[in-house]
Amino acid sequence: MPKIHVNGIDLYYNIQGKGTPLLLIAGFDCDSSYWSLVVPALVKNYQVIRLDNRGVGKSSAPDSPYTIKQMADDTLELLDYLGIIQVHVAGHSMGGQIAQELALAHPEKVKSLILLSSWAKGNTKFDSIIEMFGNLSNHLEGKIYQKTLLPWMYTENFYSSGSIQNIISIIEYYPLPTPHGIYHQSRAILHNHTNDRLHKILCPTLVIVGKEDILTPVAFSQRLADGINDAELVIIEGAGHGFLVESPDAVANVMLKFLPK
Repeated sequence: MPKIHVNGIDLYYNIQGKGTPLLLIAGFDCDSSYWSLVVPALVKNYQVIRLDNRGVGKSSAPDSPYTIKQMADDTLELLDYLGIIQVHVAGHSMGGQIAQELALAHPEKVKSLILLSSWAKGNTKFDSIIEMFGNLSNHLEGKIYQKTLLPWMYTENFYSSGSIQNIISIIEYYPLPTPHGIYHQSRAILHNHTNDRLHKILCPTLVIVGKEDILTPVAFSQRLADGINDAELVIIEGAGHGFLVESPDAVANVMLKFLPK
């Protein structure tokens, strides 16, 4: 279980495959395993690096405020520790925020950027939802809390097909984040935006979103793509915010089409 000590925490990471490094950054309340269904297609061509952000998984969850820039710094420390000079970076949801900050602060490090179900700045409704997610973590039992997030993540088809039961089963036995880790991640999301800095991202960028994403709707991704020079936007039909789980083959295909061989 590889970990390094960075910025006052123990940071868990995982490496699979060989080739050009590809870093995958998970989103709010999710550890690195959230990428598991996409990874098999990626490791055929890339050295895939995943990490648990502070607050979740096997990484430390200090009970003190987090920031997105701080989590980007954690990520940079990991890359430096691994001796990686340049890397393709993909971030899902909050992971997309982290990826943007990494690309802005260290453009020499990021070969290309893939932003999945992410945003530059949320609107009032989105901020209210994220604030609620953070507050509820301190008031609901862990498994019940995780189940309250599912309707925001997955589509009606995922529910009606019965696939959602697999996620519920995982919640029943999977180690859950601490309430304070979830809370501090939610506040990091609320206090970060890149709206006025997107034009400074100069690396090749792909923006991906599910057409049925009700948490971070297509308009959020459209604004990302419009703000980043020459960014490409791909909308995946029939997919929601949790498309890394719901539509992993479609996501992997779009990523591989964009990434250099």
